Amino acid sequence: MFLDLLMRRNPQFIEAAMALHQQGKLPSNAYVLDLDTVEENARVFQAEARKHGLTTFAMTKQVGRHSGFCEAVMKGGIDRSVAVDMACATACDRAGLKTGHLGHLVQVPSGEAEFAAAKLQPDFWTVFSDAKAKEAADASAKAGRVQKLLARIQTEGDTFYRGHEGGFDAQDIVAVADRLDTLEGGEFAGITTFPALLFDQESRKVIPTHNLSTLNRAAEALAAIGRKDIAINAPGTNSAVMLAALAEAGATQCEPGNALHGTTPLHAVEDLPEAPAVLYLSEVSHHYGDKAYCFGGGLYIDPVFPKYQVKALVGSTPTSNAKDLRNVEIPDYSAIDYYAMIDTEGDAAPKPRDTVVFGFRGQAFVTRALVVGVRGISTGNPTVTTIENGFGDPVAWPGSYQS
Repeated sequence: MFLDLLMRRNPQFIEAAMALHQQGKLPSNAYVLDLDTVEENARVFQAEARKHGLTTFAMTKQVGRHSGFCEAVMKGGIDRSVAVDMACATACDRAGLKTGHLGHLVQVPSGEAEFAAAKLQPDFWTVFSDAKAKEAADASAKAGRVQKLLARIQTEGDTFYRGHEGGFDAQDIVAVADRLDTLEGGEFAGITTFPALLFDQESRKVIPTHNLSTLNRAAEALAAIGRKDIAINAPGTNSAVMLAALAEAGATQCEPGNALHGTTPLHAVEDLPEAPAVLYLSEVSHHYGDKAYCFGGGLYIDPVFPKYQVKALVGSTPTSNAKDLRNVEIPDYSAIDYYAMIDTEGDAAPKPRDTVVFGFRGQAFVTRALVVGVRGISTGNPTVTTIENGFGDPVAWPGSYQS
């Protein structure tokens, strides 16, 4: 879905990645990041966010919390992360990208609350219930801190992905705020939901969800009793072009993830300010029947679109030419993605060791893929920075043994 976008807007990235792979400098089964472009995307996004008074927290899970990605985001002017879970928070913190928002989407496990409060010291901590609020507050009190708490709210008609449900009843927000304020080590700071914005397949536009209206009504109820400076966290499909509307809807915080590497659903149908900066790289292994098999491990396609014909660029030399595109069969979601199967019809059939490039909207942190940073593409001198796993840990590829 995003390979066409890469070919049109960042062909030099594709060709640099293929060249590095052929030189033996990039592993197969890797999400590769154009860190120069990530930095510029962050700069563009942050400039627009500041214009509208929005606080920005960067989401890093889609690219495996890669340390170079965190560094590029910081160089682009975004100095805080939103951590989808504790592994995300610790990886970003280790890379220098401090925790702006913790606990949303995944609540902090009780056994890790004290570590989160004392070591990560998040600016905001989202809680779904009184029990989780007390855990956060108790841990913060023990660390000598007062933690700003965001209440995740919900009401009938709100949209949730299955397995993401949870939160306080939005109609009770005034009482919830009062209860959180009574906790030693905690204070009510604002409200949040997810998703506040969502891509609509029919209109091919990003539209507000019912959740955003829920936030607005809750904010009005809080304002009516004199609560001021309430943080309104409204994550969802972000791009710089959406920020004016988000701010007008009352949001005070935004959380770009895929926007920072140019792979939101809206990027697939419109050319937006953020350029594509991630690709998935593999290699032809062998043939069987009329198919060439390439290595998998990161063949995860974020299901925001209906199923489509997956294609890949395949070659032994760098190419971003449409003539080198091949149809590819990806294993079903119920299967382990050891390989993908590439069509071999026509001239110049794929050969073992050929480089294979996909354009996925990925979620590297739920795969077995490595994540690799590349700098210098914009200056014609591409260089691999670090090769890491999905937890942001450096990997000694192609492997090392210690006696």
